[in-house]
Formats: sequence, structure tokens, C-alpha cells
Amino acid sequence: MTSETYSQPGTARGRGTRWSKVPEVTVFFWVIKILCTTVGETAADFLNGQLGLGLTGTSLVMSLLLVVALVVQFRADSYRPVLYWLVVVLVSVVGTLISDNLTDNLGVPLKVTTAVFAVALTGVFVTWFRSERTLSIHSIDTVRREAFYWAAVLFTFALGTAAGDLVAERLSLGYWLSAVLFALAIGAVWLGHSLGLDAVWSFWIAYVLTRPLGASLGDYLSQPSDDGGLDLGTVGTSALFLLVILALVVYLTVTRKDVTPQEELSRPAA
Repeated sequence: MTSETYSQPGTARGRGTRWSKVPEVTVFFWVIKILCTTVGETAADFLNGQLGLGLTGTSLVMSLLLVVALVVQFRADSYRPVLYWLVVVLVSVVGTLISDNLTDNLGVPLKVTTAVFAVALTGVFVTWFRSERTLSIHSIDTVRREAFYWAAVLFTFALGTAAGDLVAERLSLGYWLSAVLFALAIGAVWLGHSLGLDAVWSFWIAYVLTRPLGASLGDYLSQPSDDGGLDLGTVGTSALFLLVILALVVYLTVTRKDVTPQEELSRPAA
């Protein structure tokens, strides 16, 4: 990771917060992130199809819930696992719906939506870096940095959805092989990081790639066997993954294994 300094709680840089507002990047982080991504895919399909809300109705309902959750998240003065991961689940659903609306309702080609979301995400990163001189998630300790962070997260989900659908459509690999492909891509990022690829960029590239990985897993589990899935259904898959997410989040809430100790916030990053 590039050298930077954590904000000391109570300083001008960290005004309004006492802790970083996001969790430490541990194995728990990546497991829950992939599970949230899977839920984003299956829950969107469930609300859109089985509940009959349609893409427009589902998008309005989930966007409203996301706004409410974000307001509560921004008002919190520290990282709270239940609240943080609730927002991630909702962002996952909304990011999926944004891409699906453009493709299914408006007929925008996947290669166009993929390019648009890539440009939008790049714009967020450029603006974020120019404003804060860092893209590290270890320093999400002001309202402005948190706003940049959630904007980036939203566009990573939208980009991951569009790019994943584009790859699946062009290569016709099926759900399982698609999941393997994206898992190998994440493995390549990990290898690149171990060989010197910047930690910040390694994180964000992997963050984008976990979206199509989770979606492929969700489709593989939920879709009918005739379509190459295991036919668990969107309800069963969503419920199963939500229970696992809840169990892990409760564990992290109790153990605080993904929280940076306060005394480390003022130390230089490695």
C-alpha cells in the first residue's frame, strides 16, 4: 500500500467521526462481500419476477430503502457491522437494478453500459483523489470521504453487473464456468498484489470482480436445472445467504475482529 497517515479521531481531518467508517479488509470482509453480491442478484430477481414489482417498481422501492439506510450510516460516528453490511446489500441490489434497467427497459447494449459505468467509476476515483489525495478505505473518517466511498461502491456494483453479463453473453460459459473465470481473475489480482501491485488498486479491482463472481454463484444456485443451475430458487438462495451474512455480521459485532484499534488510527500505514 502507498504510504499515508490515518486520521487521528477528533482532528480536523477526522471531524465528525471517531473511527474509520468501514471495516478492516480481512477474509470476513471478502466472504461477506461475495455473499452480499449474490443476494443482490437473487433478491433483485425475486422482487422483480416473483413479487411482480417489475424493474421500475423494484428500483423505486430499493432505492428508497437505500437512501434511508445511507442517511443512518452517515449519521453514525463509527463503523457498525450490521448497518454497514445492510447498506452494502442494498447497494448491491440497486447497482444490479441500475444495470438491468438500462439493458432491459431502455435497450442499451451491455458493451455501452459497461463502458459508461467504467467511465463513471473512473470519474469518482479521479475526483476523490484530487479532493483527498488518497483512495484508501483505511481513511474513511469524514463525511466527504464517506460520500466518495459509497459512490464508488455503487458504481463498482453497476459495472460488475454489466461487465459480468457482457462476459457471460459473449463467451456463453454458463454460470459455473463464469464463476470459475472471475475467481481466477481475482486470484490474478491477488498474485499481482503479492508481486507489488498497489494495494489500493488491488482492492478496488478485486471489489469490482467480486460482483460478477457472486452473481454467477447466485444464478448457479437459484436458476432451473434446465438452464444450468441447481434450482434452489431465488427465495431459497437469498434466504440462505442472508442467514450466513447475518451470522457472520453478528460474530464480527461481538468479536470486533474487523475494527482497527483506536490507537492505530494515527500510525503511518505500512
